[in-house]
Amino acid sequence: MEIKKLYEMLKKSQEEKGYFFNKDKTRVFELLEALLVNKERYGYMVCPCRLAAGDRSKDKDILCPCEYRNSDVKEFGSCYCNLYVSREWNQGTMAHDYVPERRPPEKLF
Repeated sequence: MEIKKLYEMLKKSQEEKGYFFNKDKTRVFELLEALLVNKERYGYMVCPCRLAAGDRSKDKDILCPCEYRNSDVKEFGSCYCNLYVSREWNQGTMAHDYVPERRPPEKLF
């Protein structure tokens, strides 16, 4: 899948849920490219900002959008890798604080 197609597909499906791409399109396209690399490498789109185990069952919590995204965006306005953000984050009406890793240490390898 080409990056622009992935962008349009995800933009449409995620904006309906209240999640927006970071307004920094260069960053967004770098992350989408990394998702496609991971899909080719592992067979699934795993978060490009985390180390994958290469085992879908071990990585299921970090399949993009990861299970931590909702909590991250709710609390910080952005997911861990800044791909998905809130409208307020993009508008600059909230701080762009560092988003800490929520993935439990036992899932890190």
